[in-house]
Amino acid sequence: MRKLFTVFVFAFITLISFHGGAQGRYSLVIHGGSGNISRERMSLEQEAVYLEKLNEALQAGEAILKEGGSSLDAIVSAIKVLEDSPLFNAGKGAVFNYEGRNELDASIMDGSTLQAGAVAGITNVKNPITAARKVMEQSSHVMLTGRGAEQFAFEQGLEIVDPSYFFDQRRWDQYREYLRNSTQLRGVADPDNKMGTVGAVALDMHGNLAAGTSTGGMTGKRFGRIGDSPIIGAGNYANNQSCAVSATGHGEYFIRNVVAYDISAQMIYLGKSLEEAGNAVVMEKLKEQGGDGGIIAVDKDGNVAMPFNTTGMFRGYIKSTGETKVSIFE
Repeated sequence: MRKLFTVFVFAFITLISFHGGAQGRYSLVIHGGSGNISRERMSLEQEAVYLEKLNEALQAGEAILKEGGSSLDAIVSAIKVLEDSPLFNAGKGAVFNYEGRNELDASIMDGSTLQAGAVAGITNVKNPITAARKVMEQSSHVMLTGRGAEQFAFEQGLEIVDPSYFFDQRRWDQYREYLRNSTQLRGVADPDNKMGTVGAVALDMHGNLAAGTSTGGMTGKRFGRIGDSPIIGAGNYANNQSCAVSATGHGEYFIRNVVAYDISAQMIYLGKSLEEAGNAVVMEKLKEQGGDGGIIAVDKDGNVAMPFNTTGMFRGYIKSTGETKVSIFE
């Protein structure tokens, strides 16, 4: 009888913990890129459109989290909303490379297992974040690129589209303007036109963290250039012991500084809080080197950080407490 009572009490405590204790909380954070975003160049109507899309992405991810779903499912759902919108430099809104094509990169990481997946330089997968997840879950690899990644995505049953699906007139006009500048003669991509990379990080009710990032790269990129977004540890990282991070900015700096992992490492090895680690990397280390950009992050306790050293970053978060916010400028 005593044994039965003990089992009952344990089950009751577990249930209470799941629904109302530390394991019953969730947080979701998203970004739509950082850059030299000026209030003067954005009308109130344009700002409202961006904020509405950010809210839509948050709601898509939260719908999964509040039902006890996984952080992985939540971030994929949120990122797909952003990939399907021409507002951001990912998926449908991807910028054009030097040859006038759209090349897409994405990555995802599971903080509970440290498993990760990424794709780079793909041209016909509607939602690159889904391809990254398939690499993580259905292959023995971490990153696939180009035609091989596209073939793998096709074999996994993902939605394949004609590359013309990614054409967007606004992005095409940016590309033509880029060609009119002298920089393309040196093969130099324009970091200011990278703005719009998307990402999401989440903590679910089970205490598991996940991070995802998706991008079209830089306008006018050449020579098969790959930025930080598909590189685990640079543009993306998740570890249940610390935090989940998704980055946006001038990728070369984020790669050199292993930005996403560095934030996690400072928390684990130096005992810094999420906010302290994020600021140390983004507002100090990157800024001193001239590395423009920002990150979104959530730690194992559900705390949120969104530091950026540019004039703006499309960003937002929502928590199980009901607290929510979307912003663009400082």
